[in-house]
Amino acid sequence: MSEAPHAYDVYQARRQRLRERCAAAGDAAAVVSRPANIRYLTGTAPERAALLLTTHDPGADVLLCAVRPGARPEEGRADEALRLELLDGPGADPAVAAATLALRRGGRPVAVEEHDLTVARHRAMASAAPGLALTDLGGAVEQLRYVKDEDEISCLRIAAEITDQALGELLESILVGRTERHLALELERRLIDHGADGPAFASSVGTGPNAGLARHQPTDRRVEEGDFLTVSLGAVYRGYRCAIGRTFVIGTTPADWQVELYDLVFAAQRAGREALAPGAACRDVDRAARQVLTGAGYTEGLAPVTGHGVGLENVEDPQIAPAAMGKLDARVPVTVEPGVHLPGRGGVRIDDTLVVRPGADGGPELLTITTKELLAL
Repeated sequence: MSEAPHAYDVYQARRQRLRERCAAAGDAAAVVSRPANIRYLTGTAPERAALLLTTHDPGADVLLCAVRPGARPEEGRADEALRLELLDGPGADPAVAAATLALRRGGRPVAVEEHDLTVARHRAMASAAPGLALTDLGGAVEQLRYVKDEDEISCLRIAAEITDQALGELLESILVGRTERHLALELERRLIDHGADGPAFASSVGTGPNAGLARHQPTDRRVEEGDFLTVSLGAVYRGYRCAIGRTFVIGTTPADWQVELYDLVFAAQRAGREALAPGAACRDVDRAARQVLTGAGYTEGLAPVTGHGVGLENVEDPQIAPAAMGKLDARVPVTVEPGVHLPGRGGVRIDDTLVVRPGADGGPELLTITTKELLAL
């Protein structure tokens, strides 16, 4: 998908905010190597790239790439005001090339994303640019990415619409006798058909005893009458990712134990959604959902987190977990995804993507709107 012309001003403003942080820390430049951070700052994330950002000269920023950006539509398009430099040689490392260029320009120290670099790459940068002091940029770009602007939320909203469409079409088809693997592949094809750049993650379909398992890898097990069926999928649109998870019953009236378990997980998910608000402690949101499950006696095998942030990556800050630090802000998109799995029987997962909004704006904005009613398909 191409970017609107006015969007390029957004990338320049983002780089300026990072520039100001680097200047305040005394860094002459920064080398950004994490793909999601590069896309956030430039509009594109080609394979094997690094951004050299200069603190005192915005016009000197350069995106170093192994291949020209835009070769694949899902990469996005680079800010046209940004200088591009293609590397010579198939094995050239953009981060090493960026360090070499920073040394040649004479600026030091240079901040790098140590959490993204391997020890070997960090050593290669130091070796290629001897005497260049490398400092840690830390999570500076991730902190800028934490609160989304409305254009980013619009992309998430479209990703959610695509995801809802793909899931809705699957639910209208005949499911009995088809394998988990087949259904997962069909979901991913439907995401593409509806305009996604691709799936946000490997789609998960669990049936019968596999239902309710977190991150279940689809198998050749076939859907049977009376099964619980759990589905987890998400679309990517212009780099932004959403997630949805739903549970259904196949072909018959749900058994009493299925209704009871579903209602419990639904109540936990609703409690977590209702706890989302600017200023809410992340651990309190987790507690709101988790205590519904533990209060009913389900203490074993619960997921370590109730949800997490989403955006240019599938899992971003914040973490909605028992020991999570920090509080939510407005315009932070998160998932709320409690679940219970009963070994040998199956289970329930319900997952939505929402945007934290203040009460004056109507409270949390639900992006994934596929029904949460326990349907018999």
